[in-house]
Amino acid sequence: MSAVRDIISQHPQVWLGFGGLMIGTVFGYLVRRTNFCTMGSISDIVSFGDYRRFRSWILAGAVALLGAQLLDAAGAVSLARSMYLAPTFNWFGNTVGGLLFGFGMVFAGGCASRNLVRVGGGDLRALLTLLVMGIFAYMTLGGLLGPLRDWLDRSTSVRLGGAKPASQGIGELLGAFLPVDPGTLNLVLAALIAGAMLKYCVASKSFRDSPTHVVAGVGVGLCVVVAWALTGLAFDELSDRPMAPAALSFVRPTADALEWLQRFTAIMAPGFGVTTVLGTILGGFLGALQSGRVQLSSFSDLGDTKRSLFGAALMGIGGVMAAGCTIGQAVSGLSTLALGSFISFAAIVAGGVLGMRRLERMLMAQMG
Repeated sequence: MSAVRDIISQHPQVWLGFGGLMIGTVFGYLVRRTNFCTMGSISDIVSFGDYRRFRSWILAGAVALLGAQLLDAAGAVSLARSMYLAPTFNWFGNTVGGLLFGFGMVFAGGCASRNLVRVGGGDLRALLTLLVMGIFAYMTLGGLLGPLRDWLDRSTSVRLGGAKPASQGIGELLGAFLPVDPGTLNLVLAALIAGAMLKYCVASKSFRDSPTHVVAGVGVGLCVVVAWALTGLAFDELSDRPMAPAALSFVRPTADALEWLQRFTAIMAPGFGVTTVLGTILGGFLGALQSGRVQLSSFSDLGDTKRSLFGAALMGIGGVMAAGCTIGQAVSGLSTLALGSFISFAAIVAGGVLGMRRLERMLMAQMG
């Protein structure tokens, strides 16, 4: 492992940029070819009682959790340096942000990653959705909505650090009360939680008999694991601008990609998050091309336009407040055993269910 780290450390920005592009391409292609969709999984449950795509999402989380914790134990990545395990517990942002994101993705026709894949297939609706989401994400980060978000964060966040626990990691939280090393606790918890998630997935015969859903879950989870490995091995705390270890996430990186496109001459080389966004679009294009479904498409009517823009705005705001999306928190964040990620995951699902029911009532009212 140290030999690989030495090779990557010689040109970390090149490895992060090229590696992010490759990981994003594989991810986008996989999502396109398997129809992996987190919003769609909630729709399947609410409308048809079909849990297969939801189980695929759970499987991705289980694979990512096991892989990330093993990488951490092996010293390939220090998950404690990631943003998910910062010494603050932003329960309000995780909850409200998750609800807003989940509600918004229903009206936007899919989460951030799904819309990136659709752009690759020629969906202009998805392109406008991402532009609006990125604008509102930056407005929430440090723009017009930034002061309000910052005030809410400071007013509601629980400060950790110093004495135990040092972070919101579940292992750290339990380690404050148990005479067990947090690292050991993390491995035990990862095995127990991932085991329960895997048991839930394989308990369904319809899921076991669907190779597409199984491959989608395993593949997405492995993309997150590889991302952790790459960013972990490339981390150098002595560099001028060290990048904390990260995995896949698509709200802030989409906004960063928009900034990079506008300020290329000032920023030059794109970072890991930006290249994963570009790679996801490329992977979506390759998947659509292989299936013969590259075709320009747009909004069906004015109502569709308004719903999509409304959903995009909520995703941008909610994704920043929750510090992630259906992949960024529910898979990448969950793999660090951060308590906030589990809360965000539950809030996104709840928001998605509420959004689905609200959208159905609106469409029924229009038809009536």
